[in-house]
Amino acid sequence: MKFADFHPGQVIEAGPYVMSEAELVGFAQAYDPQWFHTDAVAAADSAFGGLIASGWHTCSIAMRLVVDAALSGSESFASPGLEHVRWPHPVRPGDALRLVADVIEVRRSEKRPTLGILRWRWRLFNQRELMVLDVEVTSLFRLEAS
Repeated sequence: MKFADFHPGQVIEAGPYVMSEAELVGFAQAYDPQWFHTDAVAAADSAFGGLIASGWHTCSIAMRLVVDAALSGSESFASPGLEHVRWPHPVRPGDALRLVADVIEVRRSEKRPTLGILRWRWRLFNQRELMVLDVEVTSLFRLEAS
């Protein structure tokens, strides 16, 4: 999608993305090697009752779904940051994740008219409709001067 295609109130959906146990453990071993992400036996006896994905892995999946659904081929080039990030429920092996992205604000920068600013909220839900990610993102787009 191009920057001009976004508008406040718009809802973009994507998915599902199915989380495999091998992917969950592989990501955790490389980037977040805590036992409840990497050790199925220990995790089974924990408060989680089994392996759970790293929250950062969950964010990466959301990013992939957003790129596939909206940012591929766009003028997007950066993000200055997040307003918040929350993981209300864990992601588990076998979960089918669905993205719902709500566009909050779309505007051109007053100081830099070649800069488009998009504020949106990304939420991921599993197959039981439990929210597993809630994040508000600002994305920047390179635009032609108007």
